[in-house]
Amino acid sequence: MEVLFVSDLHLDASRPAATEAFLRFLNVDARQADSLYILGDLFEYWISDEDQNPHYQTIIKALAETAASGVRCYIMHGNRDFMLGKRFERESGTTLIHDPTLIYAGEKSILLSHGDTLCTDDTSYQRFRKIVRSKWFQGAYNLLPFALKRTLAARARSRSMSILGNKPPEILDVNQAAVEAILQQYDVDTLLHGHTHRPAIHQFEVDGRMMTRIVLGDWYEAGSVLRWGATGPTMTALSF
Repeated sequence: MEVLFVSDLHLDASRPAATEAFLRFLNVDARQADSLYILGDLFEYWISDEDQNPHYQTIIKALAETAASGVRCYIMHGNRDFMLGKRFERESGTTLIHDPTLIYAGEKSILLSHGDTLCTDDTSYQRFRKIVRSKWFQGAYNLLPFALKRTLAARARSRSMSILGNKPPEILDVNQAAVEAILQQYDVDTLLHGHTHRPAIHQFEVDGRMMTRIVLGDWYEAGSVLRWGATGPTMTALSF
């Protein structure tokens, strides 16, 4: 059976077409698969598991129904929804996985990542990421009232968008040396990630060994899905 991969859906009430496409995808395509991997940024933002946003609750319910049908659903934190926690995991019926995670599709070993850790040329982002992913930061954040969390998240998003617009495009992509290093660290030849919104299949050689880096697309104008079946990977697009 197929294994499905998606990333960077950035689902939000302001983009209902993307959400409707994802719900159809869960109800049709995913039900025929063995497992589904969401490699980060399922949501445009995630303040905390306390959030009872009706739009997000619809998505959580749909994920739970898909998981209940027998499809194994896995989710990796992205840079927009890294505060997804145990309550979300329980209510959605999904399993949160670490970044990176090594899996097997058939007999093929594949290293999964959201992709942001590989953008090492963006040093300011890497410093920020290290802080907000730390246990002390998340512990302190979780003690705050939800209203304050929402205010802080809105400010952080506004600042992030402002900074992002001033960064050269080349530092927002993955660093090739970082890619090669992580492939060698895990002794695999295939890396699958999202984050950069630059869907493509890259092949290159490292120490005489052919490597493959597959990049998932976003869900802004169409749904980007990678299907991994008996004959290997196929990139497809779902129209909205």
